[in-house]
Amino acid sequence: MMPLSDYSFFAPPQIVFGWGRRTELPKLVPNWGRRALVLVGSRSLEQSGILNPLWGNLRSAEVVVDLQSAPSHEPEVGDVDQLVARWKELRAGRGDCVVAIGGGSTIDLAKAAAALVTQPQPASVVDYLEGVGRGLTLTADPLPVIAVPTTAGTGTEATKNAVISSYSPPFKKSLRSDRMIPRVVLVDPELTCSLPPTTTAYTGMDAITQLLESYLSRRAAPIPQALCVQGLQLALPSLPLAFRDGAHREARTAMAQAALLSGMALANSGLGLAHGVAAALGVYAKVPHGLACAVMLPAALRTNRSVRLAELAELARMVLKCTASTTEAAADRLIETVMELCHEVNIPSRLRDLGVTREQLPELVPGSRGNSMSGNPRELSDAELLDLLETLW
Repeated sequence: MMPLSDYSFFAPPQIVFGWGRRTELPKLVPNWGRRALVLVGSRSLEQSGILNPLWGNLRSAEVVVDLQSAPSHEPEVGDVDQLVARWKELRAGRGDCVVAIGGGSTIDLAKAAAALVTQPQPASVVDYLEGVGRGLTLTADPLPVIAVPTTAGTGTEATKNAVISSYSPPFKKSLRSDRMIPRVVLVDPELTCSLPPTTTAYTGMDAITQLLESYLSRRAAPIPQALCVQGLQLALPSLPLAFRDGAHREARTAMAQAALLSGMALANSGLGLAHGVAAALGVYAKVPHGLACAVMLPAALRTNRSVRLAELAELARMVLKCTASTTEAAADRLIETVMELCHEVNIPSRLRDLGVTREQLPELVPGSRGNSMSGNPRELSDAELLDLLETLW
């Protein structure tokens, strides 16, 4: 048995998981505030009316509801600053909580605004982001956040950071603090049934990328790795089912669980190459995050194969029940399975198919050097990374 090294692990203090359990929201909110600042990002759920009973039930529980729609893009610096300004106008503070209902972008926006609205020093979110701005840190506790994901992908409902973008200047960076982890995560897989196939594919591949990269990360630890195994056992067979049949209850439930596990895994172990480059593809070419991760994932696995051969083979045997006679063959079977899955859910294989021009490749290299890339198990020089991007173009 291999010796264990020291590690730490954290997770949301309360997780409520299950089909239809959104109805429990009115019982959960009063534990955290008498006014709920609600941010909703799913247009389809808003239009369907499926959420309307929640607002009435919250008011029946004597909770004041302030309802706002989130923008339909990944959160930018201006989005956070505007939401903070609006909540300050409402005198948000003690006795308030934030309820974020939507995909990763909505939850990230809510987490960032909930963190900044309570800070005594007025400043733009850019001044708190890693690697940019003034390097400010949170000195006051954020408003309590209740996260209700409506996609099965980013896992941000279980993390202590919010990813914020800028296009002038271009960057994609995190606001990060132990204080930012949501107090309650309510995962109702039924809320994901309205997702179209493309969004199902992109968000599902994001979760799968997170599970694989967290398992292989240079900061990998025992508990996150165990979560990754279960998440991959659920997600690899379930994503094609959810992609083909959006109402498939078992597949939607499995993907929601896998996404939640991926969030806890990445929050404790970090990520790698695919997510590093995906951040740059988002700000330089405006490629949707999950799609960018999916396109980069097979290449990332091949790149890291030489330094994570045993781990890839372990995953193949535990997740795929692979019986290959050699470590090399088992590792290759896992990589082949990921490539087959990408093809099955219509993920393109070339960067040019995402609208990336060849002239953009050099600027993607420095844009990829963020926190995610720091977890990659194999060091890549700028020249090596550029060569990899050239082969994928």
